[in-house]
Amino acid sequence: MDGFNVENYLRISLTDVVLVCISTLIIVLVAKKFFWDKLLAFIDARQNMIQENIDSSYQIKKEAENVKEQYEEKMKNAGQEAHSLMESARASANQEKMQIIEEAQNEASRIKKQAKEDIERDKRNAEKEMRQVISDVAIEAAKKLVQKEMDEDIQKQFVDDFIEQAGDKQW
Repeated sequence: MDGFNVENYLRISLTDVVLVCISTLIIVLVAKKFFWDKLLAFIDARQNMIQENIDSSYQIKKEAENVKEQYEEKMKNAGQEAHSLMESARASANQEKMQIIEEAQNEASRIKKQAKEDIERDKRNAEKEMRQVISDVAIEAAKKLVQKEMDEDIQKQFVDDFIEQAGDKQW
């Protein structure tokens, strides 16, 4: 390794610089002639695709925001609809309650009226029976008076007893 010298490898000569420049220029001209248009077309296509993706994502974002707004509006309306349904149900329940109460009151009135009519009828029947019994007793008493030919004091006593019995609530 005695013969190795780093300075020999690091030296720059003018011919090397010119050759490197010429070879670079040739490579650039060949690349431009055959590959540059394709490279630019590829870059443009890639750029357009990226822009379309960005535009598409903005469009999707806008659509999502619209859907979100519609959903929020529906939720707001759903709350109002639920409230109105509850109010309607309450009103219907109150109306039904009032109808049931009215029907119950009508039925109670009808039953009371029927009971009063039954009581009146029973009262009339009782009075009729009482009159019948009183007349039967009076006829019997008259028959007995006629049969026995009582004196005036006994007849008077008998009539007084009869009137007293008729006036009692025993009948």
